[in-house]
Amino acid sequence: MYSVREALKRDLEGTLRSVAKMGYQCVEFYAPYFEWTENRTRQVRKLLNDLGLRCYSTHNDESYFRGDKLLRARDLNLILGCRYIVMSSSDPQPTVEGWKVVAEQLNSAADHLEASGLKVGYHNHELEFTPLAGVRPIEIMAKNTKPSIMLQLDVGTCLKAGSDPTAWIRANPGRIRSLHLKDWSSDARKDYKVLFGEGDANWKQILDAAESVGGAEYLLIEQEGSRFSEIETARRCLQTYRAIAAR
Repeated sequence: MYSVREALKRDLEGTLRSVAKMGYQCVEFYAPYFEWTENRTRQVRKLLNDLGLRCYSTHNDESYFRGDKLLRARDLNLILGCRYIVMSSSDPQPTVEGWKVVAEQLNSAADHLEASGLKVGYHNHELEFTPLAGVRPIEIMAKNTKPSIMLQLDVGTCLKAGSDPTAWIRANPGRIRSLHLKDWSSDARKDYKVLFGEGDANWKQILDAAESVGGAEYLLIEQEGSRFSEIETARRCLQTYRAIAAR
């Protein structure tokens, strides 16, 4: 839902109806959902059910992965019917040990959530694919987190950092259980503003690897913005995805 974030702020119900009408089957709420009451969350879940939409995961601030905030995130995600609580980003000390601290925080949260049936995920940005002391932080995360922890791949940021998303998927079988299908162009004038399918990503190759090796359970189209409105951007991206997936 980050792709239609301004529309979502204005009219949550109407925006959900719009994306459902386009043909989207699942959505992912991000940090503002954490402010909902349990009653409001139940209302949203009912609307999702009525529209035939699923919410398999939410994006969450790093602070939500400990103490009372983790318990609150657990309760809201269970109401929404989620499978994963995803850490949307982190800002550790820029050392190998700093990233190991983040990995341990994820492991601890996974232990606390296990009884509820919820799992933990981590979402990358450029930082995780930018080498640090000869190793990419995302490799530290993969090596030091439990296999149950999903490594949610943001394709566009992986590309911009100079890494190969297909190679990363194949190096981590079964861990790439969801992807953010965000494109990126090496043309600095376009950057993340290209629509899905207009940038540098080899989507057919990436999607094939995600499904055959990565263990992808669901896919999420994400846009930072484009030359079109948010709703039109979402419609066009889904249309292109369907064309590529059908090849």
